[in-house]
Amino acid sequence: MQPSEVADLIRTALPGAEVHVQSADNVHFAARVVAPAFAGKRGIARHQMVYAALGDRMGGEIHALSIDALTPDEAAARASD
Repeated sequence: MQPSEVADLIRTALPGAEVHVQSADNVHFAARVVAPAFAGKRGIARHQMVYAALGDRMGGEIHALSIDALTPDEAAARASD
């Protein structure tokens, strides 16, 4: 699976999300997802939202996924550090 396909699936499930996905081998991925939908949610809930977007591909086409899930405010605060 290509990183762009993973990003598209996440964007479809989380409208308005800014998604960047990288992979060196197309089975192990790292995703940075900045989404307003994460507001008020704890880390595990955010990850579950991303996993839900990928469905059955997790554990199959996507062997591993590292997720950095942030709200827009959190992303802005990191950028100013």
